[in-house]
Amino acid sequence: MLSDALRLIRVFHDLKQQELADRLDISKSYLSEIENGKKIPSVEIIEKYASVFSIPPSSIMFFAESVSDGKVVDADSKVRFAIADKVVQFLKFVEAKTSGREDGVRT
Repeated sequence: MLSDALRLIRVFHDLKQQELADRLDISKSYLSEIENGKKIPSVEIIEKYASVFSIPPSSIMFFAESVSDGKVVDADSKVRFAIADKVVQFLKFVEAKTSGREDGVRT
């Protein structure tokens, strides 16, 4: 979910991957791996995202899953995870509408 949130933040601000990678001082391929969930961003990268987009790092960390063995750990985590999931789904819906796609699938 964190990877989706990071990608959607970039898309919302109308930046290409290369533009953001340059601002974050990382390679485009590394950024792509983060956005595709293949790499977990370090705290340093999250702080750079926060700086680039002028948002608190805690707002980004809200989307980091608190899971253990595929299960949510406690009731608070379940609620936070559910809310974060709904926010990401809503942002995907907005992305689909603004890109002219009705199915929410990114091309």
